[in-house]
Amino acid sequence: MNNKYLKLLNTFFVVLPMTFIMALVAIARNYGFEEGWSQMLFSSWIVMAPVAYVTAFFIIPIAGKVTARISKRMHPIEQKKSLK
Repeated sequence: MNNKYLKLLNTFFVVLPMTFIMALVAIARNYGFEEGWSQMLFSSWIVMAPVAYVTAFFIIPIAGKVTARISKRMHPIEQKKSLK
């Protein structure tokens, strides 16, 4: 499978359960498990999942760059090894 499609699929499988858990916690915290909680859960999840999926493609590259910068600062010994 093409790396482009693997990236899309990987993001999908990360975003889907994460947004479901977030929606579940938000509904449970704000409303409890009253009558109609499952309908509220799925209606909020349907909105959250696409927004998070699209947003992830903007956030992941930024997070990768920040992580690379932090890891370079935190491991000066590794920097010296790579210069040799």
